[in-house]
Amino acid sequence: MRILGIDPGLRNLGWGVIEAERGRLTHVANGICHSEGGDLAMRLMSLHAQLTEIVARHAPAAAAVEQTFVNKDGAGTLKLGQARAIALLVPAQAGLPIGEYYPNTVKKTVVGVGHAAKAQVDHMVRMQLPGVEIAGPDAADALAIAICHAHHGGAAGGLAAAVQRARA
Repeated sequence: MRILGIDPGLRNLGWGVIEAERGRLTHVANGICHSEGGDLAMRLMSLHAQLTEIVARHAPAAAAVEQTFVNKDGAGTLKLGQARAIALLVPAQAGLPIGEYYPNTVKKTVVGVGHAAKAQVDHMVRMQLPGVEIAGPDAADALAIAICHAHHGGAAGGLAAAVQRARA
């Protein structure tokens, strides 16, 4: 099953695509969508267009998105929520089942510790996807989210995708 992991961000939205087959994970692609345009609406539209192209190019069977948590900066949380809406909207428009995971769940799944540092996540992603060249920290997080989905939601997403293909 091909899984798209998305790490939402308004400036930098990380994405990573992996293949999960019989417990084996392989890297397909990863990168970072950089929002373009001055105002919020143009930046969101830019992220939507870029992510839509990634879904079309890599044809994932499922997507996984990191859950947001509320921080002290209310305005920042709202902006992140809007970027997260794009991260949920694009796979939904493509008819993909979407898993959502809290950052601690992703870290615990990939590293073994729920409060792991970014460097630890990056290291373990490289261990689980040998030979991967990671586009940056946001892409590493997105690959970790995809790996998390492969372990937690992969079977359910694969079944939903198989049913959808059978109906087509």
